[in-house]
Amino acid sequence: MQTKIYRVKGNFVMGSEVQVFTKEYKAFKEEDIYEKIYSVFGSKHGIKKNQIKIESIEEISADEVEDPIVKAIL
Repeated sequence: MQTKIYRVKGNFVMGSEVQVFTKEYKAFKEEDIYEKIYSVFGSKHGIKKNQIKIESIEEISADEVEDPIVKAIL
């Protein structure tokens, strides 16, 4: 199986404010991205799944990657 690169856009509630995010991750399938987002934001910000709203997940090519960490992995 080959990994794909996904760009995730959404927002989450942090205190009384809504924070917008855009992240890029490598995964085998789109369903893995949901768990990755919930895991990372839950551990980093201490928020629950119901506080995170994923607006879009799109598969992108290696040329479209903006995240320097994901670029280094490629």
